[in-house]
Amino acid sequence: MASENKNGSGGVTDAAAFAADFDVGARNPVGWQGSLIAIIALIWAFGQVLNASPVPALVAAWTGQNWIYITSDVQRVLHLALGLTLATLAYPMFRASPRDRIPWYDWLLIAAGLYATLYLLWNQTAIAGRPGLWTTGDVVASAIGLVAVLLATYRALGLPMVIVAFVFLMYVFFGDSDFFPDAMQWKGASFSKAMGHFWMQTEGVFGLALGVSASMVFLFVLFGSLLEKAGAGNYFIKLAFALMGHLKGGPAKAAVVASAATGLISGSSIANTVTTGTFTIPLMKRVGFPAEKAGAVEVASSTNGQLTPPVMGAAAFLMVEYVGISYLDVVKHAILPALISYIALVYIVHLEACKMGLEGLPRKGPARNLAQKLASFMLGVIVFCVLCLIIYYGLGWLKPLLGAWSLPGMAVLFFAAYLVLLRWAAQFPDLEVDDPNAAFTELPEPGPVAKTGAYYVLPVIVLIWNLMIERLSPGLSAFWATVAMIFIMLTQHPLKAMFRNGTLTHWARGWGEFIDGMIAGSRNMIGIAVATGTAGIIVGTVSLTGAHQVIGEFIEVISGGNLLLMLIFVALFSLVLGMGLPTTATYIVITSLMAPVIVAVGAKSGLIVPLIAVHMFVFYFGIIADDTPPVGLAAFAAAAISKGDPIRTGVIGFSYDIRTAILPFLFIFNTELLLIDVGPAKAVFVFIVALIAMLLFAAATQRYFLTRSRMWENVALLLIAFTLFRPGFWLDMVEDPYVHVDPAQLVELAGAAPDDAQLRVRLEGENFATGRIMATTVALDLGAQSDGDGAARLQKNAGIAFRTEDDGGVYVDNLEFGGDLQQQGIDFDWEVLVVEEEAERMPKEVFYIPALALLALIMWLQTGRARRSAAAMA
Repeated sequence: MASENKNGSGGVTDAAAFAADFDVGARNPVGWQGSLIAIIALIWAFGQVLNASPVPALVAAWTGQNWIYITSDVQRVLHLALGLTLATLAYPMFRASPRDRIPWYDWLLIAAGLYATLYLLWNQTAIAGRPGLWTTGDVVASAIGLVAVLLATYRALGLPMVIVAFVFLMYVFFGDSDFFPDAMQWKGASFSKAMGHFWMQTEGVFGLALGVSASMVFLFVLFGSLLEKAGAGNYFIKLAFALMGHLKGGPAKAAVVASAATGLISGSSIANTVTTGTFTIPLMKRVGFPAEKAGAVEVASSTNGQLTPPVMGAAAFLMVEYVGISYLDVVKHAILPALISYIALVYIVHLEACKMGLEGLPRKGPARNLAQKLASFMLGVIVFCVLCLIIYYGLGWLKPLLGAWSLPGMAVLFFAAYLVLLRWAAQFPDLEVDDPNAAFTELPEPGPVAKTGAYYVLPVIVLIWNLMIERLSPGLSAFWATVAMIFIMLTQHPLKAMFRNGTLTHWARGWGEFIDGMIAGSRNMIGIAVATGTAGIIVGTVSLTGAHQVIGEFIEVISGGNLLLMLIFVALFSLVLGMGLPTTATYIVITSLMAPVIVAVGAKSGLIVPLIAVHMFVFYFGIIADDTPPVGLAAFAAAAISKGDPIRTGVIGFSYDIRTAILPFLFIFNTELLLIDVGPAKAVFVFIVALIAMLLFAAATQRYFLTRSRMWENVALLLIAFTLFRPGFWLDMVEDPYVHVDPAQLVELAGAAPDDAQLRVRLEGENFATGRIMATTVALDLGAQSDGDGAARLQKNAGIAFRTEDDGGVYVDNLEFGGDLQQQGIDFDWEVLVVEEEAERMPKEVFYIPALALLALIMWLQTGRARRSAAAMA
């Protein structure tokens, strides 16, 4: 037993070290060097919070001077400068580099990074006055800066991202060489032009990605770190186990729920794996899960946390900028697939437990029968729904009632609720962080556990209030949520002591947790800051060379123009590009390269997909790379805890994530899954149907439904799941989705269309980039009928005008320069081949009827087999 504990403890230690190496840095020097790292981290954290606050605007209003306001460009430079400095201080360069001190060469690298970044501030006015005319000093500073960024990325994230960036740099300089196939060649760029493009402008390192990291991502990562240091992470884990640990395979189900809770605020699947996995994986093994399956459950649930709003591994805020929609729209589109995926993972764990005959952990109190369990479950669901309704509608009515005083009014309500919940929590002992290898005899009761940390939900409510009701920016919303979290950290222990024994003590503990949380937030941001800088190199290469067009043509050739094959190849490319990269960098890289491919190639095949669906498609596969062998960093972290084989852990984790991998294919063809143009009632219907379909898919892949399934039953379950997910596939085979209209009626149809309608048009013409004749389908926005007749609506909202020739042909006569249509390759004199109007067809839901009838047959057959099997065993 002692040996087992020792091994387990070693696994936890190895995993913690792995996560530290990757997420916050393995170097923790003593003495003044350690203090220096802490001070720089605190300066970074406090500076970010100050710049996001209303304080600079208030100071400017009072004094008439922008004394402490930092512009976006300056903020990006300072953000990267501090990120490079901390990366060099916190991450050793080599395996043999010292962990307890900072070697001499690192001080030189710090100086080089600071010189290259601060050079932009010292010469800001001069650089703005000579765009494209770079001096020798500009080129030298740029080259030093790129080297510093790549070295910092290697230290913080390893080789994968550095290799990807290096390949793109080589393409910039040697893209005209015979080494590349003719279809991939470009004219190449001089060293001076490339350096200026990457460093002196906002097209490269200091582009949009770094700007989002500086303005929004940091605050959400900091918010998550403060929550964790305050004890919320341990609370979520304990609560998940108290609620679900008694079920079949209970620890594994609790691992999924706990990872979902921590993943909501985590920016790293590896950190999520280690945070929850150190507790969940040993308990899963204890109830009978093999080491690899225990690690795989944790990996699958931790990586899915990066797909779950509101943070989505910080990618949600990048989507706002890249897709051009609001943050609330991103959350709305992402929530349904994330919920379905997590519920399906809980179901997969249940099926695994059924196959292995596992039971849950014992719970305190008398045993409950099935009726009591169902009643308890329904009561929990009802209470949760009622709370959600109270929060939504209560807060919704509160804003118009309070008017301009809504924020102060919310602060008063927050304080009152905090005191009530804290007094409630003070009646129970504080939750301790358990040793996962200690003896675990029974589960705690969920009621007391829930009460001990219910007040941790308040900062999250503050965040939701500001985002959804006040409609503040994500950065300002995160600021107020962070202020609420800091207030809780500083006061929770003294107020608990006052409620328990009447004395205000433990102030130092709160301040210690606050300082640790601020430092941890900055250290958690190191990898994201340098990753977004390196991702800027890749994005800059794409904008400089048009590399995405080359990749698109390559995928179009190898897929033979087949739409499904194209999506499969894009998914595989996204998996490969996402290996070894943090979530934020994964999103930037794959969307820059892969998203335009789906848009362009899909349009040629007549598939017009909303841009958010395209971005979600590639993002999903980039995230799944975290558990995909041979890199699969999250799988290696889980294996370090479970002492299982990391490759096998990754393979099993990927098999669990197949349910997640099919979702992107489905919402490309069925955008209702992303709640696009779906009302509240239809959204509930879509959720229920999609959830049933996903559970059936999971049952088919696990070859177990109500009992072990036969081969034909698995095939039938897959067919039923597909039909429920995409009934339109069968309808398209029966009736054509569009009616073809003569192009001569285009302007007339545009004038008669209702407000905010779109007109599907197929055009053909010469692509001036390749010289080839191509055809593509576009959706022309028409705006409001008040914008004028059809021609006026097309010109104003779609940026296009048409002319009709004597032969009756309709051609593009004018096009908005740099607009969406021109970026899709459309140009002057393209011919309109056909206008497509949606056909009047029977409801696609008709195909649910035969699918559900087949499901009923399978359930009847399996119920009989399960009953006979139970009788034989009895």
